[in-house]
Amino acid sequence: MEIVGLLFRIGGSLGLFLYGMKVMGDGIQQGAGDRLQRTLGFMTGSRLSAIITGLFVTAIIQSSSATTVMVVSFVNAGILTLTQAIGVIMGANIGTTVTAWVVSLIGFTLNISNLALPAVGLGFIARTMKWKHQGLGNAVMGFGLLFLGIDFLTRSMPSIDPENLEFLRTLGNGSFLSMLAYAGIGLVITVAVHSSSASTAIMLTMAYKGIIDFNSAAAMILGANIGTTIDAMLASIGTKTAARRAALVHVLFNVIGALVALAFFDPLVSLVKFICPGDSANALVTTQIAMFHTTFNVLNTLLFFPFVRPFAAFVTILVKDKDEKVKENVYRFAYLSASIRDTPELSILRSKSEISDMAGLVFIMYQKLRASLQSLNSESAEALVADLREKEEYADQMREVLTVYLMECTRSMLNRRSRYKVALLLRKIADLEDMTDDCYSVSLLLERSVRKNQIFKRKEMAALDPYMGLVEEFLTFVKEHLGGKLTREQGLYAKEIEDKIDALRNKLRKLGRKRIEEGVDVKTELLFIDLVRRVEKLGDYCYSISHSMMRMN
Repeated sequence: MEIVGLLFRIGGSLGLFLYGMKVMGDGIQQGAGDRLQRTLGFMTGSRLSAIITGLFVTAIIQSSSATTVMVVSFVNAGILTLTQAIGVIMGANIGTTVTAWVVSLIGFTLNISNLALPAVGLGFIARTMKWKHQGLGNAVMGFGLLFLGIDFLTRSMPSIDPENLEFLRTLGNGSFLSMLAYAGIGLVITVAVHSSSASTAIMLTMAYKGIIDFNSAAAMILGANIGTTIDAMLASIGTKTAARRAALVHVLFNVIGALVALAFFDPLVSLVKFICPGDSANALVTTQIAMFHTTFNVLNTLLFFPFVRPFAAFVTILVKDKDEKVKENVYRFAYLSASIRDTPELSILRSKSEISDMAGLVFIMYQKLRASLQSLNSESAEALVADLREKEEYADQMREVLTVYLMECTRSMLNRRSRYKVALLLRKIADLEDMTDDCYSVSLLLERSVRKNQIFKRKEMAALDPYMGLVEEFLTFVKEHLGGKLTREQGLYAKEIEDKIDALRNKLRKLGRKRIEEGVDVKTELLFIDLVRRVEKLGDYCYSISHSMMRMN
């Protein structure tokens, strides 16, 4: 029963630690949401900028697994290339060492209870207040819970008589196989607790309590680096080839790095003790382990950095392009709910790429409509209706899936500006899908005009073409600027196009009414007026989207 009680205490301590880390990471994301999203855009630059981005994002969200899962998701969406993903993964491995430093420098050197409990209290008060810094309250409370977990974990670990550690000393005899065995233990612990940060905290605590020595803990850290790749592999299941390659990059980078470190284990340990000298005892050993964790990941990054492109080419050879059979007219948007919960602020970025694709679909549908007016006959009208019906159904699927995705983002902790941004994105999605509905409706009008022999005259078509061209210009403008915020000048330009479309609409309506008064076929002219009205609605939706872009933070 004593052993069962011990396991429950350790499990509860780990649970508190993990919960504190999650609350702290979410709070920091809330506070830095917009800046974090802008920083993520930095990764599309050079390899060095990708590494810095991975480091910064992981340090903020306190999880290299969450960062790599997000990277796999972004590669799958086409937001990142494989080369850029490699840089971010390298940076994420360095960024995850922040947890070890925080725990080692604070968790074992200060009286944590005196620090943690006030932090929990102050953080709770701050998060319940209706003010713009609620994220800060979450971060402070999470900080306190995290260190309470470390305190409980330290108290729960039994004090073991050195004479009872003979087995561990035999296992940790300094040979390559013994260090490989400890690395295996670190791997298993990390997979079991599903967090390299939590497994690192366990190893630091065991070393602090004297259960394992520095060398054994260092080897376990290397195993933890391998174990943390499991999340990226899971995230890549069912994704595109590029995403599977990004997941394999993470695995190979960590596995090769760990094996090289084990092969040169003694020199690496000597380097760490040169940087951080002293006897590996009590609190000092935790600092040395944190230094080992950082040194290993920095050296591993420096080792791979010159070979990013060859490494990407090698992974491309290993994971070959498959003839991926995807059902036509079926929208697929692969994502993990766990990824959204870990990185809610950053998950919003993922939807922007899909919304841009949706705008591209609207543009294609409209171009097909405009082109069909030049050579409209029974056969081409039927083909147009069938084509646009498929695209309209595809857009319906996009709206449904993206709405569910963004609503799931809002269920996580977002700051007020990000929640407002999600509302605007949902408005854009609704407008774009409504535009596909109207494009399809216009195709039905044209098909009916041909079927009933209500063909528009050349004069009407000539008057209609500049009107259609103006709407296409507006669509192009929206598509090109959809991902950002419009400047004041761009907003005025959008208003100018909207006014021109309204003016031309009124002119064309008058033309239709005049022709009715002159005695031409009434049904044909009413059809023409209806066509003008539906095309004008597309311009209204463009202006609505432009207005949303002007309000983006």
